[in-house]
Amino acid sequence: MKKNDRYFYPAIFSYEKGQAISVIFPDLDVATSGTNDDDALLSARELLGCVLNGLEEDDEEIPAPTPLSDIKTQDNEHAVLIDVYMPSVRMAQVNRSVNRTVTLPAWLNAAALERNVNFSQVLQNALIETLGVTSTTTK
Repeated sequence: MKKNDRYFYPAIFSYEKGQAISVIFPDLDVATSGTNDDDALLSARELLGCVLNGLEEDDEEIPAPTPLSDIKTQDNEHAVLIDVYMPSVRMAQVNRSVNRTVTLPAWLNAAALERNVNFSQVLQNALIETLGVTSTTTK
């Protein structure tokens, strides 16, 4: 499946007095919300990226977006076209953290704890050096 660099999907922003702004993506059947327009827009963009990235990773069909002009709204709603730049979303997934369990001699663990050593950072640095990679590349 061809992966696009940028997707555009319509979202419906719904406004109810005293409530968060709800945002629905009718083509994807997902929703989010925000405390104001800026927050709702950022939440919508993040959700759109997560959903589309998940569809890409699962090799599922990505539905075609409905043209913005075809979106019907109520009096308290506005249709907005949301875009997401997928290379940034994909890179964020590559750089996500994973947990690993390591075994150390008790004396070494005690000495490191006494000196407030950040075990994760030491292991990351050692692996980067051992593998001869930078922190953002993989081999």
